[in-house]
Amino acid sequence: MAWSATHRHARIAPRKARLVVDMIRGMKASEALNILTYTPKRASVFVSRVLKSAVANADEDKNRDVDVEKLYIVEARVDEGPRMKRVSPKDRGRAYMICKQMSHIILVVDEK
Repeated sequence: MAWSATHRHARIAPRKARLVVDMIRGMKASEALNILTYTPKRASVFVSRVLKSAVANADEDKNRDVDVEKLYIVEARVDEGPRMKRVSPKDRGRAYMICKQMSHIILVVDEK
């Protein structure tokens, strides 16, 4: 049985968040949290929150005794979310569209 956590509508581009998620895919949860703590990328804050939530979901499961030290990341992915569209004025009265991207971060942990 696997436990999952998601962060929907994270205000970071999926391309930037995937760099961080690719680093921790397949690792033990405790090792991944240590790596995310010292990663200088902004996306590491979002991913570490999701990972802590997934570990907490596993720890709160009343039906099974879960050893938190044996948890590892089964699935880690970043999907593209909706885009916020903003208009910025440009030269000669033109309007320039700015798209601010969002991400959906999904992490699944399971016991070995």
